[in-house]
Amino acid sequence: MIESYINHISYYLPEKILTNDSLAAEFPEWSVEKIADKIGIRERHIAADDETSLDMGVKAANLLFDEYKLGPDAIDYLLFCTQSPDYFLPTSACIMQDRLGLKQSCGALDFNLGCSGFIYGLSLAKGLIASGIAKNVLLVCGESYSKFLHKSDKGNRTIFGDAASATLISNQVNGLAAKIGNFDLGTDGSGAENLIVKAGGMRQPHTTGKEAYDTPVPATDDASLFMKGRAIFNFTSVNVPSLVLKNVVKNNLEMQDMDHFVFHQANAYILNHLREKIDVEKERFPVRMDFCGNTVSSSIPIVLKTLQQEHAIKSGEKIALVGFGVGYSWGAVVIELI
Repeated sequence: MIESYINHISYYLPEKILTNDSLAAEFPEWSVEKIADKIGIRERHIAADDETSLDMGVKAANLLFDEYKLGPDAIDYLLFCTQSPDYFLPTSACIMQDRLGLKQSCGALDFNLGCSGFIYGLSLAKGLIASGIAKNVLLVCGESYSKFLHKSDKGNRTIFGDAASATLISNQVNGLAAKIGNFDLGTDGSGAENLIVKAGGMRQPHTTGKEAYDTPVPATDDASLFMKGRAIFNFTSVNVPSLVLKNVVKNNLEMQDMDHFVFHQANAYILNHLREKIDVEKERFPVRMDFCGNTVSSSIPIVLKTLQQEHAIKSGEKIALVGFGVGYSWGAVVIELI
């Protein structure tokens, strides 16, 4: 079988920064220390009013091209993971192909997934390479959840930050050179309404402008993101630990063989709970979200890039990548650094 490798990662963070000091000023009942201790985030980046996930994705991809001296002609397939596209149609990936100057023989598509999106994107890229359809796949993740968040929703506003990432997956070794192993993926659509934006699609094209959810958040309407935190926590606590063990075994490894466990950076409270449940020490469980927040599908590639920049990962190491969230959806894969 043709192998596939994560070779390069770059990411983009918007210029505007929302600090804990700013949030504490808006919500005096929340202290800076309380936000930092519970959530594990000190600041998050917010897209400009005229800046979309597509715009951020283009910037992330161009950063990758510049950083690694890669020409757009090298890309055979573009995958764009977003839940905040510019339009219902055309697909944002088609617009991105043109803006990036990718060749017209390049395939391009959007897929709608959230916090598990990077794992799913890797699985799609691996399939495209294994089947011989593509040699170089550009996986772009971009999300601007801030545009869905109600100004009164202090909980979600402390958690989510906007960002985009670009990852090159190839059939040959180059750059970071992490071989992509076997996947485990899962779906449970019965939890769909526990993390949702109800208005805007064909089921409910327009907002009612009224409070739409059973939530203590004041004035949260159906055009805003709703997250039932306790339900999401319970889903994660039940499904993720078994997912990790199952995937490690599927890759013919044991938990002690793993050098790092890179989870979707949801928030510090959930991550610490999951780390304890899988019984992994902090040294093997990197958390890198304090400077950017929960960036949805970009959180895992941002951690990987940060670890690379810190020289905290090296050849021969094995890393479990684990994503989970909206859908519900979840996924895991083991990568091995060459």
